[in-house]
Amino acid sequence: MRPNELTGLINQWQSGDDAALQQLMPLVHGELQRLARRQMRGEAPSHTLQATALVNEAFMRLADIKIEYKDRSHFLAMASKTMRRVLVDHARKKKSAKRGGGMPDLTLDDNVAVAANAPDILDLDNALSALAGVDEHLASTIELVFFGGLTYQEAADTQGVSKTALFDDMELAKAWLKNRMADMEEE
Repeated sequence: MRPNELTGLINQWQSGDDAALQQLMPLVHGELQRLARRQMRGEAPSHTLQATALVNEAFMRLADIKIEYKDRSHFLAMASKTMRRVLVDHARKKKSAKRGGGMPDLTLDDNVAVAANAPDILDLDNALSALAGVDEHLASTIELVFFGGLTYQEAADTQGVSKTALFDDMELAKAWLKNRMADMEEE
């Protein structure tokens, strides 16, 4: 299937076409499962939200968002942001129920920790929100690559920048988040 056809199916689904949803699900479900597994990697084995439940909840939330997707990457970026929101909401609910009980460590990628003690998802969400207040583009870059699972090239294409520029943005964003997380630990 060509990318334009996929985008068309997404937009038809958003307009209420159930037949488009039936065609769309097999095409994007595997990609959404991959994104969910990537996001769930940092969660504790005892985490009560499973990857399939994360995909289903994100897909239901995406159905409520009225937006015209430009392309596959735009859809995946929105899906990753939605999954982030689901995980944050789940973590908040769990934390309020347990009064802060043991959230898992989380890193920005497989090789670089944000801080000496990697933040939990709520701390990372707070830091990303603060970064978005300073520079929305940098926050979006982190979301696309870390939460969205897009490659640097896919994220660069989505943002309309070169891969080199995106790499530089990632380095700047990670440094900013590392400093913010250190400040949060001191507070």
